[in-house]
Amino acid sequence: MNFLQPPTRHLFFTGKGGVGKTSLACASALALAEQGKKVLLISTDPASNVDEVLETPLSDSPPPIPAVPGLQALNIDPEKAAAAYRERVVGPYRGKLPEAVVNSMEEQLSGACTMEIAAFDAFAALLGDAQYTREFDHLIFDTAPTGHTLRLLSLPSAWTGYIETNTSGTSCLGPLEGLTNQKAIYAQALDSLGDGKRTTLILVSRPEAAALKEAARSSGELRELGVTNQHLVVNGLFQALDAEDPVARALEARGRRALTHMPASLRDLPRSERPLRGRPPMGLEGLRILLAEAEPPLEATEPVQTPEGETFETLVDSLGRCGHGAIMTMGKGGVGKTTLAARIAVTLARHGHKVHLTTTDPAAHVEAAVGEIPEGMTIGRVDPALETRRYREEVMASAGKGLDEEGRRLLEEDLRSPCTEEIAVFQAFARTVDQARDQFVVLDTAPTGHTILLLDAAQAYHRELGRQSQGVPEAVEQLLPRLRDPAFTHVVICALPEATPVHEAATLQADLRRAGIEPAGWIVNQALSPLKVSDPILRARQAAEGRWLREILEQHHRRLVVEPWSEIHD
Repeated sequence: MNFLQPPTRHLFFTGKGGVGKTSLACASALALAEQGKKVLLISTDPASNVDEVLETPLSDSPPPIPAVPGLQALNIDPEKAAAAYRERVVGPYRGKLPEAVVNSMEEQLSGACTMEIAAFDAFAALLGDAQYTREFDHLIFDTAPTGHTLRLLSLPSAWTGYIETNTSGTSCLGPLEGLTNQKAIYAQALDSLGDGKRTTLILVSRPEAAALKEAARSSGELRELGVTNQHLVVNGLFQALDAEDPVARALEARGRRALTHMPASLRDLPRSERPLRGRPPMGLEGLRILLAEAEPPLEATEPVQTPEGETFETLVDSLGRCGHGAIMTMGKGGVGKTTLAARIAVTLARHGHKVHLTTTDPAAHVEAAVGEIPEGMTIGRVDPALETRRYREEVMASAGKGLDEEGRRLLEEDLRSPCTEEIAVFQAFARTVDQARDQFVVLDTAPTGHTILLLDAAQAYHRELGRQSQGVPEAVEQLLPRLRDPAFTHVVICALPEATPVHEAATLQADLRRAGIEPAGWIVNQALSPLKVSDPILRARQAAEGRWLREILEQHHRRLVVEPWSEIHD
């Protein structure tokens, strides 16, 4: 891996779920430690399995890894960090404001933004505390701060008392208010992130169009914020060992195609490539195999038996029994939500139902996924940029009406925060879901549990303080009960048969349940388990999928559909 020749002191790994961030971070830490370096590996990934990969129980105090002299690792629990962070902000108001208001404030600070800022708080402490880290030659971070986090930190309104008088009820900047003492530490951390002599930011991607597009988006956001010291790693590049295996040939061709059409912004970056291995990168031996030039010969394996009785068709049949309602495909990027949403919509339409399919993903190819549109089906799109602009104008016309020039400037700044788009798109969804009273509305890229909780808390906050200057739209008032009604809304969790996508889907499910929404079932997409394959790498990976399929059924949800790998994948 070229970024290790020679490495900077700080290595930050970033990329969407399931691309191999944790594996590559652990492998890099192992490689440097085995060169005699003293290395500290830090993870703040809520779905992290660093302890599993390194075969050592971890906590927020770094133990040495017994089998690797010079290597220590810690796993910062993002939930615990966010809880401590939340208490720093909300604590001063306890006993001064009504309990319901304090509870509402805590709820508003329970989402993704707070967790990101809390994670950055932990990063900043490590980067800024030279005394704590001086014994280490290298600090390796699994899960880097995103462009989203850095934009939050760059908003001037984050560092003022504006949040105390904000009447829009939509701000995700509350966590920063009252933390002015951290500003200098955060500034030092941001300076370190942008310093190419000290830090390399490693963008990890799979050789797939969606993953490369996401890497390009992240690269652009970070570049705009002054973090230009980037390196691209294309992980899991497949080369068929059995030319007679049609699945292997198709998988290899897809990877080549994705790299040929890679976004232009990634082409100029320094790049490393790692091949797809048959063995999962678990344990120190698995990490060494990931780093090795070639994988040792693989033993013959038997494919796993997939769960019987559940098929895509039986799932759609059960969803169609009510005759109308909202169906949402939810999951992290790259798991196939768009393709699955399109298939659900087309199947329902062919069964004679009236169906509207919609998405908020600007890169979604719903029309291509649908192909020929069946009778009774329509396709729409919620434009996030348009909805956000409309929402900002509404807030400025209502909440900003009585503010002075400085107040309006800060409100405008606050409305440029990343979470504003979540709220705007959510309200657009409310209008769309309202159409599901007499037809099916299939939603690709549905609101997250975080968004639902944020909207719910914002309404409670307004009601408690009596400051509904803007008011809660009627469609949103009706939407939240509808989302919690299993007869009206059916959420389908989408994942891949691998560790990180399954763990991230489980976290998403926990958020939904906390918001009062019970998923209808899971679809594990792009599985090799139902296929006949002869390529030794694919046979080994096929056998490894069984562990994650069993985990879903035993720990997460009793209803599971396993969809086979195909070339059509978003």
